[in-house]
Amino acid sequence: MTATENDKQAQRKAVMAVLAHSDPSEISCRLAAITLPDHENLREPENGLVMVRGRIGGDGSAFNLGEATVSRAAVRLSTGEVGFGYTLGRDREKARMIALCDAMVQSDEFAGLVETKVIAPLRAAMTATRNRKAAEAAATRVDFYTLVRGEG
Repeated sequence: MTATENDKQAQRKAVMAVLAHSDPSEISCRLAAITLPDHENLREPENGLVMVRGRIGGDGSAFNLGEATVSRAAVRLSTGEVGFGYTLGRDREKARMIALCDAMVQSDEFAGLVETKVIAPLRAAMTATRNRKAAEAAATRVDFYTLVRGEG
């Protein structure tokens, strides 16, 4: 893999992380602000189950923890880019929107538009929420001082 392929793969991964953690109504609102390219569903959005695996202590033997519901979709733009969308839960429309954004991020024509109109605002909102929660938690922080005990 070349350096540019690694950069594109890292960019897609970052975009998918933002979209997966964003509210579906926010994604829909941001997508409504841009003209969407012609596209077709390669895989109709569907719900299914995945096995969640865990490890004791992070490095122990793997075990099956349980199942989680996921939704997935696949979309192809008229220009040929294929996008995939996965999300926890039973939100098929969110999976379709994620797949559409993934395909558009791969397109030279739409990548910049999606980044500025959809991904950047969602990322900023997510960062602001994280910072607010961190500030709320920091406000409840208690510092304990250790006193030196005297002997005798």
